Amino acid sequence: MDITRFGPDDVAALKEWVELSDAVRLEDSPWETEVTLLRTEARFRVGWDGEPSTPYLATVDGTVVGGGAINTSEYDNLHLAWLGVLVHPDHRRQGYGSGILAHLEDEVRRMGRTSVGMDGWESDATRGFAAKHGYEKKHQAIARRQYLADIDRAELDRRYDEALAAATDYALERQLLPTPEADLDDLAEMASAINDAPTDDLEIEDEVFNAQRMKAYEDACAFRRERAYRVVARHVPSGKLAGQTVVVVESERPAYGDQHDTSVVRAHRGHRLGLLLKVEMLRWLAEAEPQVEHIETFNAESNDHMIGVNEVLGYRVMARELAFQKSL
Repeated sequence: MDITRFGPDDVAALKEWVELSDAVRLEDSPWETEVTLLRTEARFRVGWDGEPSTPYLATVDGTVVGGGAINTSEYDNLHLAWLGVLVHPDHRRQGYGSGILAHLEDEVRRMGRTSVGMDGWESDATRGFAAKHGYEKKHQAIARRQYLADIDRAELDRRYDEALAAATDYALERQLLPTPEADLDDLAEMASAINDAPTDDLEIEDEVFNAQRMKAYEDACAFRRERAYRVVARHVPSGKLAGQTVVVVESERPAYGDQHDTSVVRAHRGHRLGLLLKVEMLRWLAEAEPQVEHIETFNAESNDHMIGVNEVLGYRVMARELAFQKSL
């Protein structure tokens, strides 16, 4: 097996990655939305917020049998690398996954990182592969999907009106990207609230947010040709940002929406802002993107509060994702 690193300018390799990823999706998680060339290029060129993944393809006699990716950050968690391993369904149980993982771990050692993590959809195969290579389960998350046609809008309006009574000091604002440069520092301070989301037993540090990182995130959304919508809650007496929710709609597939972030600053919790933000987002999308059919979201399974909000909003459980970690 030959394992070769490639980059975002290698169009042939990108197409092979798309074909591999979609074959894996159809086998392991057919409910997921199909992989596209644009989003694959974006992952390896700009990443989520300016830090692209490093991809590898594994071939045997010229045939792609699998692939892998390494994700690291220079903002925080300098000890950590997050890995991805893919094996084509037609070539499983031949040791290729183990070979790809060993190659990625060697690359991580050369980077000087001392901890590695990986995740996968819950299954005996996922658990067995992780255990075989010394990875311990540290976290689990739930993937949910909201079908907008099924929403009881009258019931949501009722709950929204009830929640307003607990949020009399707050105003909701709709914001389109890009954010004015002068506002990026305040945005970064608010975004840091996501660090309060449960991470269970993962050995990770808080993420570091600053104006540069917020701009890189918005630039990455633009590269993926996503139409991004942000609703913020502002504490009127102080003028401070108290929380946000962000949903993006893909230009390539305008029926698909993705929930990027919902968080409320600790000092402003207890005012039903999470529910208010997400209902206001649904109202905005109904006006601006009426063709959207469903929205995807992830939450730590231990995040009882946000899960409660999502259940009120009609999100359905699609799958459980397990996260594993080990020391190098």
